[in-house]
This record gives sequence, structure tokens and C-alpha cells, in this order.
Amino acid sequence: MTMLPVPDTAIIVVAAGSGTRLDAGAPKALVGIDSRSILRHALDGVFAAAPAQVIVVAPAGFEGDVETEAREAAGDRVDLVRVVTGGSTRQQSVSAGLAALWGDIATVLVHDAARALTPPAQIDAVVAAVTSEVGVIPALPVVDTLKRVDGDAVIGAVDRSELAAAQTPQGFPRALLESAYAAALSSRVEYTDDAALFAAAGHLVRHIDGSARAFKITTPSDLERARHLLAEAAEVHSAPAPHTRGGLPLIGIGTDVHAFGGEGDLWLAGLEWPGEPALSGHSDGDAVAHAIVDALLGAAGLGDIGQHFGTAHPEYAGAHAAVFLARTRQLLSEAGFAIGNVSAQFQGNRPRFSARRAEAEEALSAALGGAPVSITATTTDGLGFPGRGEGISVTAVALVVPDGSRNM
Repeated sequence: MTMLPVPDTAIIVVAAGSGTRLDAGAPKALVGIDSRSILRHALDGVFAAAPAQVIVVAPAGFEGDVETEAREAAGDRVDLVRVVTGGSTRQQSVSAGLAALWGDIATVLVHDAARALTPPAQIDAVVAAVTSEVGVIPALPVVDTLKRVDGDAVIGAVDRSELAAAQTPQGFPRALLESAYAAALSSRVEYTDDAALFAAAGHLVRHIDGSARAFKITTPSDLERARHLLAEAAEVHSAPAPHTRGGLPLIGIGTDVHAFGGEGDLWLAGLEWPGEPALSGHSDGDAVAHAIVDALLGAAGLGDIGQHFGTAHPEYAGAHAAVFLARTRQLLSEAGFAIGNVSAQFQGNRPRFSARRAEAEEALSAALGGAPVSITATTTDGLGFPGRGEGISVTAVALVVPDGSRNM
């Protein structure tokens, strides 16, 4: 048996919910999405992330089924897995998971099994962001217009700029989380999530970018959405490998255009630009990121941005560059490609870009797994719609190589 290093991080996967709103005749985590259950897909993501102790909290009476799922997902990491029985509330279930932590664990993530398609990169990002005093949650901006209502009457608007949709896994320093749980259990107060419990104990919680794929499967329509996404991924994965010209690098070009007129502040080149007019679009209108996506997909022969992220994919409504680029990188990887480098230029009178060039390039490169990204900006001397200040036009060029040939 291979001896694995003892990790200092643990992931508590909460799978003890009954799933009454899903109405599938079984505990929600054990309901099938395709040939695999919700829990199995969640655990596949967990074990694709960096090694950690994995504690799965099972519904009472289904411990054996959960144990089977966990051991099959773990593969050669089976020694890192433990299954415990959940309680009648979520907090009791998480407490059962906390009681099973190894002594060396310093960072604890709490993850809902119902967020079955959470990317492994999101799990690793949460682990990296936790400190000895600060908890971390992944979150997405709220993109819908929100109203305050009283019965059937609309009585006011809600400022969505102050809101975010929380996801999991949520990460915390172990000692502070355990003390916060002890206080919550003694007071018998039930919190909506672990971040709320942690904050109620007086501790700071920060957020990082979440992923549209980390949505929670709660209703039958959510389950259908998950099935659609997995079927699409399987179709891409099973498609014939694009022609690679004997292993030589391949180049793609992408263009994108967005008009000003969106809601909120501008998002461009992976950054938010407070006070600048927003670009309109299905997502955040980030024309730089979208042109890069098209260039990468085109180089690999994987279609275009509309095929993978268009209006037929509501999960990407309002999504930012990091989500698009991380998913594109995943598509390329599944097709056997690595990203060499990317260069993009946008035409527009605003925003003033030079002061934030390095910040933008770093953000975009991080989303692409560290691949070099260069961004330039120019005006058109008043010519065309960019020159008239009506919008922004972007051209991007990308180089991809067959996986394993980056250093050839």
C-alpha cells in the first residue's frame, strides 16, 4: 500500500440532507445525475483537488452506500476517507464531521455534496486563501434585479452591488471554526451556512470568485441542468481529437465586440472598473476575455464561445472572466491541449488601461493556469464605433500545443 503524506487540510462533505424538494425517493446525495450519483460527482471533484482528509457525512441508515461511493471515488487515496453519520440539522452534521478530524489538520473546508459540479480549482483556491484568522467563501455577484416585496406588492429595489451569492466549499482555520461551532451548539442558534456561524462568533470572512458550475442541486430543474452540463462535457470529450499537424503548435484568432449600456460598473480584462460604464452582454460583457476564449477554442478546433457559453447556457449569465477562462482551459485540457500564450488588443477610448495592465495580465494568466497573457490597448482616432465611444472591439491570438509539448 502506498503511504500518502498526512495533509493539514480536511474537507467535510455534507451529504446527509433528505432532498425533499428534489422529490426523488432517496437521500439527495444518492440520487443519480447520470450513471453516477450527486455525491459521486462531488467526490470526484474533491479528489481531483489537492490531497486532504475527506470526511463524508452520511444520512442515517445509508452509511454503507456512502462508504462505497467514497471509496470508489478515492482510488489510491482511500486512506484519507472517513464516513460519519449526520444529525437532524446541518450544524449537527458538520459537528459530526469536525469530531472526526485528524490531529494534524489546521484548515477545514465544509462542502455541500449538492454542489456536485464544483471545479477542483475552486476547492484549491479556497484552501489557498484561508489564513489563521480569516475564513473564506467562494461567491458570485448577484446579476438579477432584486425587489423587496410585501405579499404581491413590490415596495422597493434592493441594491445588488452589496450582495453576493455564497457557494461552497467554505474554508476556515480549524481552531476558530471549532470554537464557533461549540458556541452555536450551546446557544442552539441555527445559521444559514458556516460562514454566518463563523462571523457570528466575531471572526472575519472574506470571499473569492466562485464558479457558475458550483450551483446547488435542489430542485428537479437543477438536476436537469446538471445532466445537461455533463452530457455536453461528455460530447466534447468523446469528439475526435482535432488535427494537430504532427504535434506542432496551433494558433487561433478571436474577436469580440460589446456596446456600452450594461448595468453596474465595467468589467474588462478580468478586472472591475468602478465608475466606468458597463458593457452589455449575456455575461459581464468582458470583451477581452471573450475574444481570448474564442481564440483558444478556435486554435484547438473546439467550436466557439457561443457553443459553450451562449444564451443556451443560463449558468453563465453574469459570469466574469475567471469563470469563462477556467472552463475554457478545462475544455482544452480534456481535448489534449495545453495553452502556450495569449495576446489580445482592445480598441476603445476608455477605460485608461496602462496603469492596470500588469494587474489585468496577472488576473487573466491566473485564470488560464499561469499561461502568459499580454494585453494592449489603442484608440482609433475617433473612427468607427470605438472611436465614437459606443463600445469596445477586441482581437485576440492564442497558441496551444498538444499536452506535454509545451516545452518542446
